[in-house]
Amino acid sequence: MLAVVGAPLVIALAAVAFLVLWSRGEPARVVDAAGRPVIGGLSEKVFIEINGVRQGMFIVSRDTTNPVLLFLHGGPGMPEYFLAERYPTGLEDDFTVVWWDQRGAGLSYSADIDPDTVTVDQIVADTLAVTDYLRDRFGHDKVYLMGHSGGSFIGILAAARAPEVFHAYVGVAQMSYQLASEMASYDYMLQRYREAGHAAMVRRLEASPPTTTGPLPAGYLAVRDAAMHGLGVGTTREMRSVITGIFVPSWLSRSYTVAEKVDLWRGKAFSSRLLRDAMFATDLTRSVTALDLPVYFLHGQYDHTVSYAGARSFFEALEAPVKGFYTFDHSAHSPLFEEPERLRTILRDDVLVGANALADER
Repeated sequence: MLAVVGAPLVIALAAVAFLVLWSRGEPARVVDAAGRPVIGGLSEKVFIEINGVRQGMFIVSRDTTNPVLLFLHGGPGMPEYFLAERYPTGLEDDFTVVWWDQRGAGLSYSADIDPDTVTVDQIVADTLAVTDYLRDRFGHDKVYLMGHSGGSFIGILAAARAPEVFHAYVGVAQMSYQLASEMASYDYMLQRYREAGHAAMVRRLEASPPTTTGPLPAGYLAVRDAAMHGLGVGTTREMRSVITGIFVPSWLSRSYTVAEKVDLWRGKAFSSRLLRDAMFATDLTRSVTALDLPVYFLHGQYDHTVSYAGARSFFEALEAPVKGFYTFDHSAHSPLFEEPERLRTILRDDVLVGANALADER
């Protein structure tokens, strides 16, 4: 009996020991094809104080004289550096890429953070403070700003507030009015599951429909991710589960320590509770009607996490000196992970030169 009880305990202790040893908490070095460190390259995890709160980021570059790209992760509260380890983007070949974990998320989570300071306005202010840090550290007047999903909500507000510190704004899976997006996605998923004869999923969806009055019903939030990923319209086309596609990879990352991985998921819950309802209820098409810098929207045609149609409509109405909309034909919610080569081509040939030659026809 003791042997039977002891075996699971031994396995659990071995798994914990492996996780601790594996989770060294250091990002991989930037190396050449022969595995040698790249001269002039950079790969580091750094912590700085931003508006009174210790915040962390990963900075990766093959050449630190390249332009700086500040990446704003989605969620809210869901860092994406560990996904870039699983789905390499190659962005560090052309940019000094800054994967900042926002206030209350990942490396920047702490149980001591005052919840009253975790607001959209504060994170926009933090974005501009991080931008100033990067401008000073790398000696650039401006940086490029890229926001993905929930990060695109923060990003476009930051670009509107201080366009003078950014070369351009790039919205990947750009949010527009998320409550309307959720309703459209709900209708799409309900129809698809009805057609497939998936009675159990239909019942779960019918039990908690979203509305524009918000907030999203708890029942809908409980089924939303599984329903989207079951149809290939979630994080990526091939990802069928957030457990195997996001949760497990986060624990297998070697760049976060075990304690930082625990904080990553504590921060996700913390940030979602404080930010999601406000972000989802805001109609950006009304609050941001013009930007005084080049603007680029990159969107997967299979994306039902953030509405493709909503982003396209937002783009068409938005005034900007240069703008381009780019449809990714083989992507759902994450073109930077699903079609990285095409994304890099757009960045090199259009964004870096302030053009829109590769954009969709309007």
